Amino acid sequence: MNDWPQGWSDDNRGPRYGRGSGGAQPEGARAMRQVRRGPAAPPGQRSYDAPGPSAPPYGGGVPQQPSYVDGQGYDDGYGDYDSGYNTGQVYGSPGGPGGPGGPDGTPTRGPRPAPNWRRRIKWTAITLASVLIVTSVATYFWADSKLHRDVDLSTVIDRPETGAGTNYLIVGSDSRKGMSADDKKKLHTGSAEGQRTDSMMILHVGDNGDTLISLPRDSDVVVPSYKGSTSGKVYPAQGRHTKLNAAYAEDGPTLLVRTIEANTGLHIDHYVEIGFAGFANIVDAVGGVEIDIDKGFKDKYSGADFKAGKQTLNGEQALAFVRTRHAFAASDLQRTKNQQKFLSALAHQVATPSTVLNPFKFYPTMGAGLDSLTVDKDMSLWDLASMFWAMKGVSGGDGTSMNMPVSGSSGGNLVWDKAKVKTLVNELKNDEKVTVSGN
Repeated sequence: MNDWPQGWSDDNRGPRYGRGSGGAQPEGARAMRQVRRGPAAPPGQRSYDAPGPSAPPYGGGVPQQPSYVDGQGYDDGYGDYDSGYNTGQVYGSPGGPGGPGGPDGTPTRGPRPAPNWRRRIKWTAITLASVLIVTSVATYFWADSKLHRDVDLSTVIDRPETGAGTNYLIVGSDSRKGMSADDKKKLHTGSAEGQRTDSMMILHVGDNGDTLISLPRDSDVVVPSYKGSTSGKVYPAQGRHTKLNAAYAEDGPTLLVRTIEANTGLHIDHYVEIGFAGFANIVDAVGGVEIDIDKGFKDKYSGADFKAGKQTLNGEQALAFVRTRHAFAASDLQRTKNQQKFLSALAHQVATPSTVLNPFKFYPTMGAGLDSLTVDKDMSLWDLASMFWAMKGVSGGDGTSMNMPVSGSSGGNLVWDKAKVKTLVNELKNDEKVTVSGN
């Protein structure tokens, strides 16, 4: 005897899945889409009456089961209880109960507020400006602390009046201070005692063009009265003639300045000196300097061995290039021309964007330069920058580059052309365009 309702009898179950059914597919796969409860029974009538032509598919006497209908949601007679559940929505999410949604139940999102570009630009600009200011201030104090202000020009006596513009005396000395034996051998500097000047230049910076004037080291000058840099004693003038670089060897920078001022009548405002090692270090820090050599030359004393044409010189080669004198007939005059040519190329190389805008090259170059310089006590970084940019301008053709006019020689010393020197000095004092040409 079968106690199950007729709708669940073994005879009527057919190929249904489950309860021992041999059906290959579950009922849900064939018939159960989404659950929907059948129509409610009229009042007083139960939903499980005896089967008849209108009996539910499960047979009479069995309550109708919820059915699933595509896209309808769960219907239990109480309305759309879980509308959208089968579309992947969860409670409280957009498009579902508890969250906003479109008319078809699809999720919607409120409009995102537009970005305040003016505010963003403002704060970006403020941040960049702050970083720039802090970096600039830190760089300034770092650089200022590296300057060696060891020369006191206030001890120079009987000085000429200052003129228009600014005059820098730029000196390249043969100082071997801090150099090891290997350094001296590598750079071919020798081990001479004392200190002399290998190059001397006056750079005039003014409103009518900048002028760079080389003073040959063999220039014949009269040593004036001067005050000793260490003794403080005043030594009277004796009319003694000597080479210009001997004044430096006798009592250093202050006597050199005093001698130049006395023999030219031009006031020197600032003093800048660099030694052998420092010069080579600057060239290496900037990555070498490209220069076009007109004619090749060799010099066993300086270690020079150059071919004609464009080439990039490292620190060792650059030092040999600016020191060579024995390879030329007019030894000192040709050397001063080479020195001007190289210093102009160096200034141009340091000022290129690849150096200035690259902190990994800019700071080592600046550090090497500042560590190598000896300047006067009144020299500021702004004065040094002005000098540097003026040298760069001269190399770019914005100024004049020349040797001190020479009229001949006496006892191996080069004699200046007094008339031309007087005209030149007057033009510089008045900051006029230079009309005098040098050798």
